[in-house]
Amino acid sequence: MLHAFVLPYQALSKLTHPALRRFVLIPLLINIALFSLAIWATLHYFENVLDSFLPADSWLDWLRWLVWPLFAVAWAITVFYLFTVTANLIGAPFNGILAARAELLITGRTPPETPQSGVRAIPAALISEAGKLWYLVSRAIPVLVLFLVPGVNLIALPLWIALGCWFLALEYTDYPMANHGIEGRAQRQALAARRVYGLAFGAGVMTMTMIPVLNFLAMPAAVIAATQLWQSRFAAAKPRP
Repeated sequence: MLHAFVLPYQALSKLTHPALRRFVLIPLLINIALFSLAIWATLHYFENVLDSFLPADSWLDWLRWLVWPLFAVAWAITVFYLFTVTANLIGAPFNGILAARAELLITGRTPPETPQSGVRAIPAALISEAGKLWYLVSRAIPVLVLFLVPGVNLIALPLWIALGCWFLALEYTDYPMANHGIEGRAQRQALAARRVYGLAFGAGVMTMTMIPVLNFLAMPAAVIAATQLWQSRFAAAKPRP
């Protein structure tokens, strides 16, 4: 499990490898732009959002000191969810190729379904990302509702973090799995069969997205790490496409 958590950090050393670096550059630039925007949005709007839920001049003002840390973590994760989805939506055509090149570097073999590049890759990538986004939204809404229920909202944050780890695992293992013809539900079944490793990997990616500077490298590092995780824990028992 610890191995899966540290994989994204270990993958940082491969970002400058001659076989990968040109496929890392575009996702890296996308991440720099979007995470910079995410950080600005977090700093600029967080206080306003908190005021809308707990007005400073109301009798609930004392609750601000109690819920502020939880609310801050939930807000930060929400912002980074949105920008992670956006970054991957834009970077998806490049990430499939990066996963294929990473697999070649790791195993010496190319995947059986080498992804298309350029304009031809965009429609399939957008459809795949839209499907993952719907999967996330359909499960995130019930958890978000729990934040509004007194008492029950104490379990909302752990559930929200667990959902985030699971989604990040699905997001990035999609690329190596798709390169082997495994799509949609079959991906989720494969990941569920090794759920502990998936959640640990997602937790590693999540922590990286919250570390300044490293968050800019999170997307390409996660793609390479997901390819390593696929090869070490999932490929031998992959389901039929």
